[in-house]
Amino acid sequence: MAAVPSPADFPTIRPRRLRRTAAIRRLVAETRVHPADLVLPMFVKEGLTEPHPIASMPGVYQHSVDSARKLAVEAVRAGIGGLMPFGIPEERDEIGSGATDPDGILNVATRAIRDEVGDDLVLIPDLCLDEFTDHGHCGVLNADGSVDNDTTLERYAEMGECLAAAGADLLGASGMMDGQIGYVRKALDETGYTDTGLLAYAAKFASAFYGPFREAVESQLQGDRRTYQQDTPNATDALREIELDVAEGADIVMVKPALPYLDIVRAAADYSPVPVAAYHISGEYAQIVAAAERGWIDRDAAILESLTSIKRAGAGIIATYAALDAARLLS
Repeated sequence: MAAVPSPADFPTIRPRRLRRTAAIRRLVAETRVHPADLVLPMFVKEGLTEPHPIASMPGVYQHSVDSARKLAVEAVRAGIGGLMPFGIPEERDEIGSGATDPDGILNVATRAIRDEVGDDLVLIPDLCLDEFTDHGHCGVLNADGSVDNDTTLERYAEMGECLAAAGADLLGASGMMDGQIGYVRKALDETGYTDTGLLAYAAKFASAFYGPFREAVESQLQGDRRTYQQDTPNATDALREIELDVAEGADIVMVKPALPYLDIVRAAADYSPVPVAAYHISGEYAQIVAAAERGWIDRDAAILESLTSIKRAGAGIIATYAALDAARLLS
């Protein structure tokens, strides 16, 4: 029988040397999250005069236009990279008319934030109809209740032009309609908005983790979105969508959700010639906060561990409701 080696036989193989102190661990860290990597999603509700808490997302609020401006200033001071506004209108209809009304809440909020912070933040309003439709789907419906892809593209183009005029740097194209990036890109270019970029929700999965978001935007969704959002088991389909969006002119591609799809984030980073983002979504955030409130986990440590894992998987940009908390911790 061979002799069992002793630790003394390997005196130089000691990986733990580089874990001995916090200072050493910082020095050799392979992955770093910086506040500038982070984008803060925010909700702006028409008719509000002060922030209103969202029960399923403790620490996150529906904002008035005025409080949204204040939050934008706070984000600049924290050094985070950008804001992603979502609008909540007082009235909705079948085609989401409020999305293309220059006086609609998302356009008003985008202008107000731009006026407040200038170019100190990247402003990425949501380019989708779901918050504005009375059926809660991301597009215009056919008579049978299915989403009409091509008619919806026309609405996206109109909405994109309105948001570009309001001061958006990038449009968060989240609807998952076929051809949306190419169609909106062409419309923007033809109307002179050649400098307005497109952040494509290229791999957006139909997920069980969207629940708190739907409370936040007071979603009117009837049914589900599985006919246009991606199916959880399919990685090849996700990569095909990413390739198509890049070919159509996406400036950034995004994977949503983040933590359940880190393999897709990694694959996107390996393929994509444009920056890759990931969305640490409402349900991911809510799980951390809820468990921390019960004393089951350390909230701050869990936030940083989650964001670091997303960055390590290959996302250069992370949208997260914990952006301000993370910026504080990272500083």
